Amino acid sequence: METLRALADVVYDPWIDQVPLRLYNGEKLAARIEAEGANLLIVESDSVKGPVFDLPLLCIGSCRGDPNNVDVEAATAAGIPVLRAPGRNANAVAEITIGLMFAVNRWLVPADHDVRAGEVYAEGKIPYQRYRAWELSGRTVGIVGLGAVGRAAKWRFEGVGMRVLSFDPYNPEATHNDNLDAMLAECDVVSVHAVVTPETENIMGAAQFAAMKPGAIYINSARAMLHDTDALVAALQSGHLGGAGLDHFVGENLPVDHPLCAMSNVVLTPHIGGATYDTEANHSKLIADDVARILAGEKPVNCVNPEVLS
Repeated sequence: METLRALADVVYDPWIDQVPLRLYNGEKLAARIEAEGANLLIVESDSVKGPVFDLPLLCIGSCRGDPNNVDVEAATAAGIPVLRAPGRNANAVAEITIGLMFAVNRWLVPADHDVRAGEVYAEGKIPYQRYRAWELSGRTVGIVGLGAVGRAAKWRFEGVGMRVLSFDPYNPEATHNDNLDAMLAECDVVSVHAVVTPETENIMGAAQFAAMKPGAIYINSARAMLHDTDALVAALQSGHLGGAGLDHFVGENLPVDHPLCAMSNVVLTPHIGGATYDTEANHSKLIADDVARILAGEKPVNCVNPEVLS
């Protein structure tokens, strides 16, 4: 905020403080910009489309790694640079990845339920009988997508004492660049961190789940579109997979009668991997610093359409 206030008059009205939730579409956002007389725009979740590009904006900052809330093509046609914040939530998502892995492997959610419901000795068994597990130290984890989040998860897995493999055709540091199934066959845990593209959509399907070790754990703290949900359910129901931890669902919601909701070996969280104050601080600094560069006539570090700068 100090950086921005040194450059311009700042109107601060974040979507995350709005209850009930308020997200502007293109028309409402354009009207708000005009009402404020603004020529710099920074958003995280509002939709930057349509009439917004009829306004004389100097730049648009999208506080996301992938500025998919901005019509970048229209911005480029209008000559407006679009800034992004790559890696803003890498540590946050990597941390929830580790949390999901431990929660699944050590049965933390059903064990918590037993204590709260007074069912510590359910089924005539002591907890030690119901919730035994293999330790993760010494086991092998495979990372699918060795980008910012994948790299942040890698050293955390290593810190747990795990052997780390990785698949990424575009990162020469990955242990596997051309054969995902070969990596999966070695893994006790598979953690997905790829960006959703036509190439990666449903990259984890029936064949890939079958290639994983019997009893292996599947973690997806990225996007549900990276796996075939029906195939995942089938692999869990058959007992081939030992469990799963998921932080995202298509449409941002999972029906309460979905088969995954009935599985005690599956931990489900509502897309909260990046929900940290640190993520907000990180993306704010990245965007503010690049706004300062643009206004100083310098080249921004994270611009998705640098061709407009000339």
